[in-house]
This record gives sequence, C-alpha cells and structure tokens, in this order.
Amino acid sequence: MFHSYVAIGDSFTEGVGDDMPDGTQRGWADFVALGLARAAREPIGYANLAIRGRKLGPIVEEQLEAAITLRPEVISFNGGGNDMLRPSMPEERVAAMFRGAVHRIRDEGIHVLMLSGANPTEHLPLGRVFDARGARLTEQLRDLATLDGVTFVDNFSDLGLRDIRYWSPDRLHLNALGHARVASNVLTALGVPVPPEWGVDEVAAAPPGPRSRNTAAYYREFVLPWIGRRLTGKSSGDGRTAKRATLLPVDP
Repeated sequence: MFHSYVAIGDSFTEGVGDDMPDGTQRGWADFVALGLARAAREPIGYANLAIRGRKLGPIVEEQLEAAITLRPEVISFNGGGNDMLRPSMPEERVAAMFRGAVHRIRDEGIHVLMLSGANPTEHLPLGRVFDARGARLTEQLRDLATLDGVTFVDNFSDLGLRDIRYWSPDRLHLNALGHARVASNVLTALGVPVPPEWGVDEVAAAPPGPRSRNTAAYYREFVLPWIGRRLTGKSSGDGRTAKRATLLPVDP
C-alpha cells in the first residue's frame, strides 16, 4: 500500500474539465489519492505538479526531478498528449523521452504509475490523425509494463471512456465522470477498491450517449482559440504553477 504519491503531467493529470465551484480543478489524480487514503485507513501524502498545456519535454524538464525530490513511494507519469496535437510529432523522440523518464523514476526505487491518456479523437476535428499517433506511441511504450516497479494503466485503449458522456464541452478534456473512470482504472490496476459512491459502474452500464456534432458554435468557442494560441506560441498553462507543489495530507 502506498502512503505518499506525486502526480506529474499536463491538463489530463492536473484535472482540467473536472471544475469545482470555487474555480479549482479536481481530477483523477485527486480521486486516486483519496482512494489510496481510504485503503490505508489513514492520511497519505499527495502532491500534484501537473500543469495544463505542457508538452512532454517541459514535463520531464520541469516536473520529473521535482517529483523525485519529494521522495514519494509512487509517481504517476503521463505526457505526450499535447505533442500529438501539433502539426507534426517526432514520435521516436517523444517515445525515447517517455522511456527515459520511466527508467529515471525506477532507478530511484520509486514505483512508476505509467498512464496513457484518455482518447478524445472520436469527437475532434482531424481525430483519425491524432488517434493513429496515440496508438503508435502507446504500442512503442507497452513493453515498459513488464518491468518490475511499473504499473501501466492503458486509458487510451479504454473504448468505453471514449463515450461523449465522459467528456467536457471542449471534447478535449474529461469531465468529472471521465476523471472518476480513469481513477477507477488506476485503483483497479493497483488492487485498491473503488469507492462505489463514485458511480463509475452505474454510468458504464447505461446506454452510450449520442455522437457529438462539430457545430459552428463549437469551432468558435473552442477550436479557433486553440488555433490562435498555437499561432502566437502561447499555452493555456503560461504563468501557472503546480496546484499542489508539496506533499500534503489527504484524509480518508
């Protein structure tokens, strides 16, 4: 059982899409920390260094060593989603960088919780291109799951998670239900009970939601601003810092 946990990554791990009334984000990593605390029946330490908009390079450069310095028992690592959304993606370099980060964590004797991101491509413009990139990257890294000290959670291949009911209005980030499902995948992989009040099984058993339509309003509200940031070199994470930079207690 893990009693200290640090999460690193981008918006997926920060919890974007699972917005709380006070404007903060919760997300699957927060759910996982709570699940670990409940299983331990005592408070655990939890930090989340993830920042939205980060490509894999900055995640490794800015967050990896900071997470190791906290000396947790487990570090969750995900990244590459923002690399996939660029016009071109250096797939071999991204895969090598990801692989190096996993080995770096293992070398410190810290358990690696390695995640692939949820797959939003059925609802996005040019989704087939991004889907193919994500599938190739996942397969290139799948062998890491056989290493001691690594737990791999393949959310990208979770077909049920592609249902529109799990996605926020921008169709790029999960909503609260989606984050709860990812947390359920993680806890199940770790052999930790999933709290039934999250409602994950109930939602999964219901009929799937309707397919989304890319309307003009959707392009105006979400796609064009995203393109604007790419053209100007800006990121949604510019000026942001980690929401939970140190190990703080999570009470069961």
